[in-house]
Amino acid sequence: MDYEHLCCECDGEIVTITLSRPDRRNCLSTQVLMELEHAVRSTGEQDDVAGLVLASTGPVFSSGHDLAEMAAMTEDELRNLFDVCSAAMKSLAEVPQVVIAQVQGLATAAGAQLAASADLIVASDEARFATPGGKGGLFCHTPMVAVARQIGRKRAAEMALTGGAIDATTALQWGLVNRVVPVVDLEQSTRDFMGYATRGSRYAKGLGKATMYAQMDMTFENAYELAADVMSRAAAHGDGREWPTAFVEKRRPEWSHEG
Repeated sequence: MDYEHLCCECDGEIVTITLSRPDRRNCLSTQVLMELEHAVRSTGEQDDVAGLVLASTGPVFSSGHDLAEMAAMTEDELRNLFDVCSAAMKSLAEVPQVVIAQVQGLATAAGAQLAASADLIVASDEARFATPGGKGGLFCHTPMVAVARQIGRKRAAEMALTGGAIDATTALQWGLVNRVVPVVDLEQSTRDFMGYATRGSRYAKGLGKATMYAQMDMTFENAYELAADVMSRAAAHGDGREWPTAFVEKRRPEWSHEG
């Protein structure tokens, strides 16, 4: 479908969702977030899509929430905004496809949250990341849910409390991003990385993504219980059965993309 603030393009097995409000620094208004969640979840329902690239236009990846919109909201309206935002961010982890954020410039506040919510990040060497609420009057509470889980307590505290920006190289060292490339190579490098990350069975990839994220929030014992249960069922059927069978028969596997 057509969106007012997003552009969706399909190229083979890859869908690119692009934030297209460069004049507003790709800020995340309620409407943008609603469109984003719809686009992500609609893509997630397409069995023939292997990956989703999250990109934006202009020099800023996303400046975060629309402060002009927030300034006019009541507390109840603000709570609705943050609920809408949380749903959009969670959708990136909940769809079965591999999601890569292609970050060309500054990702700040909820913009950093958006990038961090993707499975993987490819950043240009001009990208920067910040959660600036700590140097102002409104702490970046919700952005830190996504960012802190990627970089650990002390580094998260530094970003949150100082509000300062880190460059792409630091973000790579801290584990926030996966690849840093020259800005002129960003799009092709993202496509290459997506191809690398989407090899094999789409069904197995989706099941693996869901299980991996689920077990990360469990105790050690419960995580192994879940993983063993899922893996035993997966290995007995569909592409999970095809993988060892093809190995034994010394042939290339033929994926049905089913379980």
